[in-house]
Amino acid sequence: MDPSNLRQKFDRFRTLITGRGGASYTPPPSSVARPELQEKFARFRILIIGRANAGKTTILQRVCNTKKNPVIYNSAGEKIESSILKASRERGEHDIENEMVFQSNPGFVFHDSRGLEAGGDSEFEKVKAFIADRSKRTTVKDRLHVIWYCIPMDEASGSFTEGKVKFFSHCDTGSIPVIVVFTKFDALYDVEFAQLKRNGISREDARELAPKRTEESFTNGPQLKFLYNPDDIGRPPKCHVCLPNMDQDGAHCGPLIGRTAETLDDKALQQLFISTQQTNLKLCMKYAVKGQLPSFSFIRDEY
Repeated sequence: MDPSNLRQKFDRFRTLITGRGGASYTPPPSSVARPELQEKFARFRILIIGRANAGKTTILQRVCNTKKNPVIYNSAGEKIESSILKASRERGEHDIENEMVFQSNPGFVFHDSRGLEAGGDSEFEKVKAFIADRSKRTTVKDRLHVIWYCIPMDEASGSFTEGKVKFFSHCDTGSIPVIVVFTKFDALYDVEFAQLKRNGISREDARELAPKRTEESFTNGPQLKFLYNPDDIGRPPKCHVCLPNMDQDGAHCGPLIGRTAETLDDKALQQLFISTQQTNLKLCMKYAVKGQLPSFSFIRDEY
């Protein structure tokens, strides 16, 4: 969606909710975020975990409503040139401390872990140390707020490998919510389609039924039972989402955005997340109606 059109929709919605004009409306002093609060809650920080080609970049682009790549900064806040990043990748180097920021939505700051299978014990210890450090930061904007753990479903890596089990069993994330994101979920549609065909269903009907049957089978399948079984997993995630067809035009991360908002117990962080995301107008409407988004002053103007 074009950012300017989205901004217009937010303004029209604000007019409906407040009964005031969007562009000319000045919020009352009590509802305007004070400078110290804007500084305190300036950025929403997310760690995204997953192997290469797990669909992580596509998800972040959808969340930030862009097709461009992010700008990368080191831990000192200095921009890293693309040539240096390329050379580092070629050497197999990766720094979880680097910050990824999309110019279309600088309110989000992302950190990337290449997946625990990639670096074995070494990568696990880096992730564990990063989470422990970021959970203790005194400044809220420097803390880690959410973890998205991506598991692609297009190959055997969709299974729970030793690295994944180790993370969910031994990595203490404290109060930071973890959401499992099953990416490339549409890969399972072909499996269900083939099964329906073998059962005598026509090709057209099988193609139509495959997505729903896949969701039903997955919901009752062994992976989710394993993921949420405390006997198998010591630290189950807060929830999970399934994201199919993210590479298609018009795809969006609505389910991921919605579930992330639901997992945030801190209302200030919840408001920050809802107003930082710029792709889900329905979510803003939902929380505004519930009275949990009392002012649109948190919604940034960098559209």
